[in-house]
Amino acid sequence: MQRKAYTIGTAALLAAVLAGCSGGPSEGGQADDSKPGAADVTTAEAEPGRYRTLPDPCDAVGEGTLEEMLPGLRQITDAKKREAAYEGTADLTYDLDRRVGCHWQAGSQDSTDSLSLDFERVVSYEPAVGDDDKAGEIFTDLREEAGVPAPGAGSSASPDGSSSPSEPASDADAATDGEDGTDGEDAEPSSGSPEGSAGSGGAADLGPRPLEDLGDEAFLDDSLGTAGTTSSERTVTVVFRTSNVIVKIVRTSRPTLAGETTDGEEMQDRARELAAALAEELAG
Repeated sequence: MQRKAYTIGTAALLAAVLAGCSGGPSEGGQADDSKPGAADVTTAEAEPGRYRTLPDPCDAVGEGTLEEMLPGLRQITDAKKREAAYEGTADLTYDLDRRVGCHWQAGSQDSTDSLSLDFERVVSYEPAVGDDDKAGEIFTDLREEAGVPAPGAGSSASPDGSSSPSEPASDADAATDGEDGTDGEDAEPSSGSPEGSAGSGGAADLGPRPLEDLGDEAFLDDSLGTAGTTSSERTVTVVFRTSNVIVKIVRTSRPTLAGETTDGEEMQDRARELAAALAEELAG
């Protein structure tokens, strides 16, 4: 009788293991994202992310938005070249369900502009770490690499568009303020700062910063003269995460005339509007 009871217990355990391995993919799933250890009945598997596929990035931006960001599109006279410019160039990828991207570029009399869009669907292969949590870790790494402070942390933008921790004014600074009787209220921002990165009147709101009301978390970066480019080239980047998908928008503008710089506020506004539209589309 003891041997019989042992046999029945083993069969029950085997049935439980098989049942754990036989579950089909969730509704709408098209990719095999099974995590190692899923058959271990002693380990609770973390929740999968909401998304199982990604949209076509080259179809994700409307013509009107493209024309606002890339004014040179309308100036292309060759019909085939103009059509190709609107369609964009898809990034090379080996898994359309995991990472996709698209790039557009156009030159005008005033500037050469480009726009890139990247979607990454994060899958955690750690049984105890959910897809959303893994995506959150990757997003945090991207924000820290950009030098953007965490939400709620004080920051001030440097002349090249990067951010640094806010520091209290020194005694010398305090003595300087008010020498002309203005207490520094009429002081103008330094000439090398990006528009809105320093000065009064709420201008600091245009510096690199976390963004609210965009996906689960988001940040914006604004820089001048990135590596290998001229000092007047401006790059605005908006990155946001919604569940296990991370979206990255990069808009770059290089003015034709030396010494000029494309308006940072306008570039940021257009990038944020596109990000909001994409976030709404992903939310369904």
